[in-house]
Amino acid sequence: MAGKLDRRVALVTGAASGIGRSSALAFAEDGARVVVADVVDEQGRETVDRIEAAGGEAIYVRADVSRRADVERLVRTAVETFGRLDCAHNNAGIEGAAPVGTEFHTYPEESWEQVLGVNLKGVWLCMQAEIAQMLTQGGGTIVNTASVAGLVGGFGGAYSASKHGVVGLTKVAALEYATRGIRVNAVCPGVIRTPMVERVFARRPEVEQPLNAGHPVGRFGRPERSPQPWCG
Repeated sequence: MAGKLDRRVALVTGAASGIGRSSALAFAEDGARVVVADVVDEQGRETVDRIEAAGGEAIYVRADVSRRADVERLVRTAVETFGRLDCAHNNAGIEGAAPVGTEFHTYPEESWEQVLGVNLKGVWLCMQAEIAQMLTQGGGTIVNTASVAGLVGGFGGAYSASKHGVVGLTKVAALEYATRGIRVNAVCPGVIRTPMVERVFARRPEVEQPLNAGHPVGRFGRPERSPQPWCG
């Protein structure tokens, strides 16, 4: 596989399914060698298998992004395997164990810590390790998955707080490293039909239609890369 990212090295967290898997496949389609990271081993290896079946190159690394040791091992493995790290998509995220719709004043502390640990601390830890490596090689590109929940409220206190935090972290790092060859951006998707969202709908089917109605195009997004060009 060859393309505009030919022989570049890309790392994607949360790449076992949903947006992360589609991102990993898109990187590979454009010629990158991909490091697939997740804690769901079977599906993570399936992402690698799909990349390799299409002629790409990828490895799977089990990594809990809320643990510094795992994150440092992840980046170290990427560099040991492929020699460098050019692109990173910090995408791993969870909705938390608390029932969907739990009221703000009753939200359990353990669920708060779980969601913030993966969604916010995980992005912070990944960025630290990725930036440290990118500084040694003269630059790189980082994209963080935030959410529309990082721009407005109404998606649960912990999840919304974590995604607002990702937006803030992205702004800080983007400004701090702008003159040092590292670009840092965030994407803020609306509701995308990923396994995480399907779990939410299974628990609270009554929220699906109101959320769908709130999308200007009249439907939820899908994680797959569009076969159609953006313009032309």
